[in-house]
Amino acid sequence: MQTLMLAYQSLGVVYGDLGTSPTQVLTSITVKNVTDEDLLGIFSLIFWSLTLLAQIKYVFVVLHANDHGEGGTFALYSNLRRHINFQSELAVKSTSSESEANMISQSRRSTLRSKTKRLIEGISSAQSLVTFVVLLSTCLVIGDGALTPATGVLSTLQGVQSHSSSKITQDHVVWMAVVLLIALFAFQRCGTSKISLCFSPVMILWYAANVSIGIYNIIRYQPYVLEAISPHYIVKFFLNNGKIGWVSLGAVFLTVTGVEALFADLGHFNKRAVQVVAFSFVVYPAMVLSYAGQTAYLIKNPSQIVNAYYSSIPVPIYWPMFVISYLAALVSSQSMISASFSIVKQSIPLGFFPRVNIIHTSSKHEGQVYSPEINYILMILCIGLVIGFKGGVELANAYGVVVIWVMIVTTCLTTLVMLVIRETNVILVLGFFTIFIVLEGIFMTSLLNKIPQGGGVSIALSAFFLTMMLSWRYGRIKKRKYEAERKMSLIELDEMLVGGRVYRTPGICFFYYDIVNGIPPIMRHYLQHTNSVQEIMVIVTVRSLPVKSVRPEERLIVGNLGNEGTYRCLLQLGYNDLVTSEGKDCVALIVAKIREQANTDNEIQKLGSTAENEVVLVIGRTILNSNPNNGWLSCFTINYLYRFIQKNCRAVISVLEMPPERTLQVGTVYEI
Repeated sequence: MQTLMLAYQSLGVVYGDLGTSPTQVLTSITVKNVTDEDLLGIFSLIFWSLTLLAQIKYVFVVLHANDHGEGGTFALYSNLRRHINFQSELAVKSTSSESEANMISQSRRSTLRSKTKRLIEGISSAQSLVTFVVLLSTCLVIGDGALTPATGVLSTLQGVQSHSSSKITQDHVVWMAVVLLIALFAFQRCGTSKISLCFSPVMILWYAANVSIGIYNIIRYQPYVLEAISPHYIVKFFLNNGKIGWVSLGAVFLTVTGVEALFADLGHFNKRAVQVVAFSFVVYPAMVLSYAGQTAYLIKNPSQIVNAYYSSIPVPIYWPMFVISYLAALVSSQSMISASFSIVKQSIPLGFFPRVNIIHTSSKHEGQVYSPEINYILMILCIGLVIGFKGGVELANAYGVVVIWVMIVTTCLTTLVMLVIRETNVILVLGFFTIFIVLEGIFMTSLLNKIPQGGGVSIALSAFFLTMMLSWRYGRIKKRKYEAERKMSLIELDEMLVGGRVYRTPGICFFYYDIVNGIPPIMRHYLQHTNSVQEIMVIVTVRSLPVKSVRPEERLIVGNLGNEGTYRCLLQLGYNDLVTSEGKDCVALIVAKIREQANTDNEIQKLGSTAENEVVLVIGRTILNSNPNNGWLSCFTINYLYRFIQKNCRAVISVLEMPPERTLQVGTVYEI
């Protein structure tokens, strides 16, 4: 029953994008003077694209490469870096957490797998390349979160013009789309579960209606249209049309756009629900019958190809179907918006994305999240695209360019997962990679023609997010390198605390910083300028691990730093663990752990007498300043891009939800 419910909900979010493509695909075909054989060839291309890319690749292969229920390119990357020792500066370093070690398969690997692993581990540039490709794919998906709503809503609203008064112009359609998109983005705060429950009936009605119309058109216009599933119609199509047929592949590819959201949204639902119940028995057959029905209609009415989807709808049910199609377009938008939230959430703990507010909207499903900042950024970009292009053709071109590159990256990363991690036969791995990289490469060459016709928008959006992520990552790398070289030693800390230069006041001080090993240099700065610290001092590091969840017994690790009253606390969290240290509970838990480590009765007494109002929380904040000798690029990246992002992202204090009345923020400037 739970699987059926999740499948029901997933229809309302995961498959919305794939389900609304019939409104655009055949309309975008570039073949002129189309013949019956051309139409059958196009339908054969659509059928095999859905079968190979959506059904076989994603549903039955890629979904198995998830990271403990989480999907998307970052989940694949997280899975790989736990099994491969990444050491390049750009890559996320592997960790030695017991939680991660227990997730690593201990099964015997073949010689080829061992060689592949050693090859990647031995070449730093290969690790950086894998990381960069993952970042690029992530930026493409986030940009898709703006392109999908703009494309889906605009293309659906075109139906108003084709069956309405000429008084309704394209400008009217654009402003209708803007109003509806604002409402959609405002609705995101409700959470995936509530949204999917609202949208699921729409999608079930949408698929049922498309199947019914498809069967009706097949019976009425051309019953033998299903014979076109034979691949020889594809050969005839290319022989008859040559280059024009190849260019038309860009339109055919729109049938499978949406499967990248299927994988990225996996954490919101259940693999079995997505794989078997929702896709195999609902979405896939519904899409095949819908396209078959449109093809059958066009065989008898070839002149209607410019408005294929809406023209094939019987007149008596046109307006009800238009309303359903519009609602389904909103669902398609939801699929990529949810995927963007998931990807940003996964990338923040890895240090690739500035801190934004991540709100968990479900107590049952950890992957269901909402980010207000990302939501409104996508809304502004989406509205700008709608107003700027005022039509669906250019946006559809940009959309296809985005998705094909995400698919190619997913194919490469899934191949590495199958080769290095999973016990997959080498012949099957090579077969998977060869078939899909060739197939997607052919689609990619066709879609390159779309770049001057609107596809450049996707490149611009991706470049915007990629610049932000790389700038943030570069600044974080420089900051950690500076701190690693200048961190305090235990001897230096003991000399300052015991030598009488620092006055010890009653109470307990929690000093939050992000150095895992060693004492941060800002501690030296703090002690030198205040000349005092509480009797109990705890250096707390919140460490985000690229795993789904850290086991409870490993989340809090406390150790004595040698001097009486000085401790280090390591708080380890996965990207699905709630990051909070609010109020009394976390403080009490840390104090209880410290009491277990206390060496003297005097120290235990101090811990026991510490009152609630004697707790002080100190946050370290650093500002980077690049030395002019580093060159103009480093100076621009650090002094302008990184510092701008740092200033406008959420501070550590807000992410940790620490009580502001007990918090002191200490800042310093790093000259790097």
